[in-house]
Amino acid sequence: MMITIDGSQGEGGGQVLRSSLALSLVTGRPFTIANIRAGRKKPGLMRQHLTAVNAATEVGRAKATGASLHSTELTFEPGEVHPGEYHFAVGTAGSATLVLQTVLPALLCAPGPSTLRLEGGTHNPWAPPFDFLVKTFLPLVNRMGPTVEATLVRPGFYPAGGGEFRVTVTPVGNPVGHGGPTPPGKTTGGTPVPQRPTLRCGLEPIELLERGKLRRTRAKAMVAHLPLSIAHRELRLIGRKLSLKDRDLKSVELMNSRGPGNIVTIEVECENLTEVFTGFGQRQVPAETVAEKAVQQARRYLSKDVAVGEYLADQLLIPLALAGGGAFHTLGLSRHAQTNIEVIERFLDVRFEIDKESPPGCVVRVSR
Repeated sequence: MMITIDGSQGEGGGQVLRSSLALSLVTGRPFTIANIRAGRKKPGLMRQHLTAVNAATEVGRAKATGASLHSTELTFEPGEVHPGEYHFAVGTAGSATLVLQTVLPALLCAPGPSTLRLEGGTHNPWAPPFDFLVKTFLPLVNRMGPTVEATLVRPGFYPAGGGEFRVTVTPVGNPVGHGGPTPPGKTTGGTPVPQRPTLRCGLEPIELLERGKLRRTRAKAMVAHLPLSIAHRELRLIGRKLSLKDRDLKSVELMNSRGPGNIVTIEVECENLTEVFTGFGQRQVPAETVAEKAVQQARRYLSKDVAVGEYLADQLLIPLALAGGGAFHTLGLSRHAQTNIEVIERFLDVRFEIDKESPPGCVVRVSR
């Protein structure tokens, strides 16, 4: 049965499309979506979204109707997911990490390992940067059973892009539950009533209810084709505001970027996970302002007794849904995350329970 998605629902951004593509690949359920990115200044498919559609089409041997730049409607009919070697290039500074986000769930459930080469933006202010991927998200995915490793070949900053990273995906065992049409359920008057599939992707549920003891906080400031003094100024402010020692501050001058760029990352390493908070350099924005943004994020996280930050909460929803269980304690769910939950529940027979009676923040539990 075709699932109908309204792309303007919730926050009305590209996440509605990406999650629909990811879940369609895993479940084998086709969908049609209208009003793609209706909540954005430039609605419809931009280059990075079209790359995600094309990547999903290739990985899932799918048929996509309406896959063109600026299209606001798309019909996607998945086939079988095939592991293998893939190369996806955005062609702009659009986020390549979000392209990975689209196909990774299916490759975690594929019957064999895969290798991906992704090109585009690796450090984009509107998407998870590569550092967050490697330090925060993928270690938690790996804790669920698979082995996913990512290597940065070349950074790609906005607006020049041109970055590249490579990813290897080794799933857990042999997945069960994907493939082909949704099995029929009970009949009414001789007409099959489709059931939502029950997935056994091999992923194990995890719980992140406490972050555990704080082990270390460190900061890194990277510049490409810009004075290294910018990084030094950022680190001075971070060191002072977070009381970090010199050994926990690192400046990096990137020589292989195609364009200028600057990013600050603050890693908060705890017993149960590492969170990464970022600030992106912009024209006519002082280095201290860039660093202050990252400091504020880190301070907010450290001041609350929760395990999972706002952005990580969003990223964990699909893996936990595929595992059919798990829980995490977070500062609160953004509108972006709430929209993601609505899409997930359209494809999967899972339930999200949000307990707001566990201050600070809330506890999110996933169950079948």
